[in-house]
Amino acid sequence: MAACISATSSGIWTARAWLASDKVQIMSFARFIAFSTALSATSVALAAPQDLVPPVVSTASAPAPAAAQPAAEQPPVAPPIAPVVEPLAVWTLGDARKLLSVIENVGKRGLIAADYEPAALKAAIAAGEGEALSALASHLFISLATDLRDGRTPLSVRGEYFVDDTDAKTLPLDIALNVALESHDIDGALARLEPKHPDYAALKAELAKTPPAATTRLAQIRANLDRWRWLPQDLGEKHVLANVPEYMVRVNTYGRNIASYRVIVGKIDTQTPMLSAAATGIVVHPPWVLPQSIIRQEVGPLIAKNPALAKARGYVWTGEGKNLAVVQKPGPTAALGQLKLDMPNPHAIFLHDTPNKTLFANNPRAYSHGCLRTDRAFEFGILLSLLQSGERLDDVDARNRIADNLVNLIRAGATAKAPFKQSIPVHIVYFTMATGGLKAVQSFPDLYGRDAPVIASFAKPRAARTPPELIALPTVTPAG
Repeated sequence: MAACISATSSGIWTARAWLASDKVQIMSFARFIAFSTALSATSVALAAPQDLVPPVVSTASAPAPAAAQPAAEQPPVAPPIAPVVEPLAVWTLGDARKLLSVIENVGKRGLIAADYEPAALKAAIAAGEGEALSALASHLFISLATDLRDGRTPLSVRGEYFVDDTDAKTLPLDIALNVALESHDIDGALARLEPKHPDYAALKAELAKTPPAATTRLAQIRANLDRWRWLPQDLGEKHVLANVPEYMVRVNTYGRNIASYRVIVGKIDTQTPMLSAAATGIVVHPPWVLPQSIIRQEVGPLIAKNPALAKARGYVWTGEGKNLAVVQKPGPTAALGQLKLDMPNPHAIFLHDTPNKTLFANNPRAYSHGCLRTDRAFEFGILLSLLQSGERLDDVDARNRIADNLVNLIRAGATAKAPFKQSIPVHIVYFTMATGGLKAVQSFPDLYGRDAPVIASFAKPRAARTPPELIALPTVTPAG
């Protein structure tokens, strides 16, 4: 990609308009308490389930696998990837000086000016316009744009990080460069790449008012600013955001937090990762397929020493030794409680109910094997079911019908899934500084010790890397 793409794609920068505030109906806490309490009451009237929650899918059995098909002819092996070519644009002295000003003041954004070679850019400006200035300015713009969009921290020191950051597709840097030079608004083009979450703005404001002598606090603010860049700029119009160090999960619609719940997170040796996944439904009476780590450390020894007690706790198993497979059957004392949020991901991390609700009164709350045990799980499930249905949040009839559906499913006693009509993005994050839904920035204990590696990476030279969308396409040699 040796030349910039035309700026006809500049419409990519148009921000998605949030719904007008008078159209966003927020369910009050008092109403939620009312129908949440009704779920646990034994005298709930059982109305017939209605269709706001999509048809229930039983998980009791799976269809037989399809017959094996003949192997298709394999396509030719792709040629080697061609060398990376950053987009080269023609820079005037005026635009180059604007880029230099942005670089010199990039500390306000929580980055380090020296990473973007201000001295070299000054020398190139002094030498005048030409290919050398254009090449260097293009390179520095792309480097800075990459860090503002994707984060400066190398992947290797981010900890347990499994987030699908889609910004390379939605905010391509060659377009950003083209827009910057056509508009001559270098700072504005770079600002469009930064996170738009209110917490990012709050952290920048906190950075600006923190005195230079407070080096520890400044370093922590920079680390948390960078964590926002690790996430996609668009978290979803309706999404779930769980902050592990805060032990909280929040439901957000169109830029507003509408509900918050306490969660229990992973222990130090079974950490909850940073993760993005799509919630696709609610599973009632979920069985728990135990991971091998838990079988080796806890349940396997229990089965070997006291199989009767293991059976009493609902465990069933096959095989032995390294081939031991264990499932905990659903029940009132099962680890997953009576429902879980179905959010398929290769790490088997999800949000779920728990029979041991007294632990939510504790702080810290790091007791799980990695999943998030959620307080008021029935209320949480009803709210997400309502969100995906498309009904108004203040529609009492719709809310009650959804509540009745879930109550009836739970009372039926079988494992079943109420699939969502529309999936809901779930983001499990790790911020040791956040607003916690308020205006003021708060600090939270660094539960897993993840701040130190990020802070240390800022003290080292920036690791050069190429944004994924700027990797050149495979070179194809014409036949004949």
